[in-house]
Amino acid sequence: MTGTRFAVRATGAALLAAALAVGATACSDNDTSPSDVASKGAEILASATAEAQKKVDEFKNGVDAKKDVKLGDVAKDGGRATVPVTVKNSADAKKSYLVLVTFRDAGGNRLDAVALQVNDVGAGASKKATARSHRSLGGDVTAELDRALSH
Repeated sequence: MTGTRFAVRATGAALLAAALAVGATACSDNDTSPSDVASKGAEILASATAEAQKKVDEFKNGVDAKKDVKLGDVAKDGGRATVPVTVKNSADAKKSYLVLVTFRDAGGNRLDAVALQVNDVGAGASKKATARSHRSLGGDVTAELDRALSH
């Protein structure tokens, strides 16, 4: 159990470090200078990453369940990236899942991080959900399954 908690916290720390390392994520408000735009993008990503870390911290006694989660194709909905998530519970008891998804641009840069909870997936059953970016993301966007935990 201690190793699992360490792994969960290490993943969260890595997400936070990556968010703080992002230099130029574009947002289009009334910001005019590139540094203002980059700063706002980094703030939004850091906030999203902090929110994801909070959900990881709240998800007690999680066990690695990445093999139970599949992502579909990324689509756009009002500018925001969405990706269908399918959770197939391979256990013999009902489980809840926490799924961490990262949206990236064509260059592999982290644009957003989302924590999605999928509750009460029956034994041997599947459940669908949708991970949705916190803000509009331009260009080609991909989704990556960073982590999946069950309990």
